[in-house]
Amino acid sequence: MNYKIQTAPNAEPIDLEFTKNHLRVDTTDDDTYIETLITVARRTAEQISNHKMITQTWDIKMDSFPGSTTIKLPKSLSPLESVTHVKYTDEDDSESTFGSSNYVVDTYSDPGRIKLSDNTNWPSDTLTELNGVEIRVVVGYGDPDDVPMEMKQAILLIVGHLYENREDVTVGEVAREIPMGAVTLLMLDRNIPL
Repeated sequence: MNYKIQTAPNAEPIDLEFTKNHLRVDTTDDDTYIETLITVARRTAEQISNHKMITQTWDIKMDSFPGSTTIKLPKSLSPLESVTHVKYTDEDDSESTFGSSNYVVDTYSDPGRIKLSDNTNWPSDTLTELNGVEIRVVVGYGDPDDVPMEMKQAILLIVGHLYENREDVTVGEVAREIPMGAVTLLMLDRNIPL
């Protein structure tokens, strides 16, 4: 499976004012820089946690339909909100939509799944050689108010680290991870061993 973002989040889980309070910054000199760090920290947190925070749309491409009745979506595209469409392109480059009545979407499982409805089969057309199947999904917790607080706190910790450490390497210091740091916060309630 390959996937690419189609519609980016329209907001961040934390805003500039909230972040500046955390950083104890009371000037506007670094506002643009801090806003960039918020986005970088959110994307980092999403990668660590395998969960998208704010609603966003992604396209998943597969070379063929599976041999089983279920498509398990990528873990990194969790939580699943909905499936917009399932399309396929045949060897003549003709695109068709696989009707939503032919499958059931599981938004409860993590990662989400798409399962064929009873007495239904995946299309048997010969597909184009590469990326013949496209699944468009909407993922994320929703808007900023829906993002779990521990994820917001992890973003603040990452922003704080990036704001204070603007170089790749520090000299003459011994570094250690804080036990309740960003990674720990991002793994809470995810059944992921630390």
